[in-house]
Formats: sequence, structure tokens, C-alpha cells
Amino acid sequence: MKKIFLLATLLAGMATAACAQDYRFDPPWNTPPASKVMFTVPGVDNVPDLYGDINDPQLVIFFAGNQFMCIDELITAFKAAYPQYTRVFAETLPPGILAQQLIGGSLTIGNMRITLQPDVYTAGKSRITQMQPYFSDTVAYTHNRLAIMTPAGNPAQVHSLQDLGKPHVRVSMPNPEWEGIGKRIEEAFIKAGGTALQQQIMHAKVKDSTTFLTQIHHRQSPMRILYHQSDAAPVWYSEAYYQQKAGHPVTLIPIPDEHNITATYMAGQLKNAPHPQAAADFMTFIVSAKAKEIYRSFGFR
Repeated sequence: MKKIFLLATLLAGMATAACAQDYRFDPPWNTPPASKVMFTVPGVDNVPDLYGDINDPQLVIFFAGNQFMCIDELITAFKAAYPQYTRVFAETLPPGILAQQLIGGSLTIGNMRITLQPDVYTAGKSRITQMQPYFSDTVAYTHNRLAIMTPAGNPAQVHSLQDLGKPHVRVSMPNPEWEGIGKRIEEAFIKAGGTALQQQIMHAKVKDSTTFLTQIHHRQSPMRILYHQSDAAPVWYSEAYYQQKAGHPVTLIPIPDEHNITATYMAGQLKNAPHPQAAADFMTFIVSAKAKEIYRSFGFR
């Protein structure tokens, strides 16, 4: 009997270890730039929110992170429209982190310190408005709304924002202290169920650990859903749409308009842009028909 118990314990440990090493759905989800040496190690050396040429770039763009799925096609189309720019560097971190980097002048990830200054910064309308003194020009270029992402088949049977307040439903939620989307989702909670629902999800369930607060929701929330660590995640519609488009096993639950919110994305050209002409050209491109086509193809409005 003791041997059977020890064998069962060993097998359970092996299963846990195997699960811990399961990187099937780890980013980068886009196609990395081609190099002579392709060296990405999931879970160790993998930096999915830094794109392109970090050495002597001709244009540096800070994108609010939930646009990551558009970057490949967007930068390719920009280079086609403006072939004089061959080296572009972009970051898709949370807009609050990018704002701190912009103001502070540097960012460290792991052992890498980045001191590049952006030419263009994109974020939601409210943050761009707050940071207006930093910009010489601003423009609105796309819109988004919220949806709920669940594992394929929706095993927890989550059909509304109200369902996120149920005790058994494990929620992955952006931390409002880090990410603007968190505050917008809280607005939607109040629309759907009043302050009682917002308090239930953001306080009671955080306290008992059935709500997990992320720091980079556009990476952490999909991964928690894909690895069945959470039952549901309120996200931007485009994020759930993209995961389905990528063939990942998720289900997109729409949120009705009366409980939803609309986000307006804006770009700002920095007054002290290191590459002012490239910045101006990108500001023109971001409102072009081609850019709009790309954003629409990933579920933006």
C-alpha cells in the first residue's frame, strides 16, 4: 500500500512538473523579425513586447500593449508606404508603464536597459489628454470595446459580467493601478451590477484569490485562460478575437452595449521626438485607409 502511495505521489509530481513546463501557448504570438540566429527560449529568454531594430532606429513607437497583434502588419505596411524607413523599433507594454518610461527616460527588463526615447506614443484618449503638454500633435485613429474571454467551451458557464461575481468563477483582471483598461472594466461592472458587483470582483474576490490582478493583461490574461488558471477574463474585444484568429482554444463572450464601454485610441507625436520627420510620417500613416483596414482585421472598430 505504501509503494502504491509513493508511486501515486511521484506521478502527481511528474504531472505537476509537466504542467509547469507547458509552453504551448507562450508568446510571442506574432512572427519575430528574421535574424541569422533565432534564439527564443519560452519561459526564460522571451521578450514579446519589444519589436524590431533596437540599434540605431529611424523611428521609435510606444504602442499601448493591447495593439500588439497589429504590429507586424502595421510596421510592414508603414515601411512599404515610406521605404526610406527600414529600422523601426516598437514597444507594446501597458500604457502606464510606457508613460513612466517616457517621463523617466529608461526602462529595464531583466538585464536589459533601454534608453531610447519615443517619437510617437499611443494610448487611450484619457491618458493622451492628461499628457497633452508632451505632444506637438495628436490624432484619434481607432476604437475598441470589451468582451469576456474564457477557455474553449466556456466550462464555468460565464455569460455576462454579473457571472464574474460568482464565488466559484476564477477571474483574471487587469490591475487598475497598472493599466487603464482596469478602470474602464470597473465602469462596466458598475453598469452591469452596480457598485456591489464592482466591490465583489475587485475586493472580496481579490481577497480570497478568486480574482487575479495582472500587470500585463494582454499577455497574462490570455495565458491564464489558455492554461486553465482562470475561468474568465474581461479583455478588449480585439484581444479575444485575436486569440480565436490565432487558433488558440478560447471562447469570446460578447458584452451587450448597455453594459459595455468604448475606448478611443489616440497617437501623440512627441515635442522632443528624436526623429521628427519619421514621427510626422507615422502620424499621417496611422489614420490612413491601410492602417484602418489592419485594425479592423483584428477586431477593432
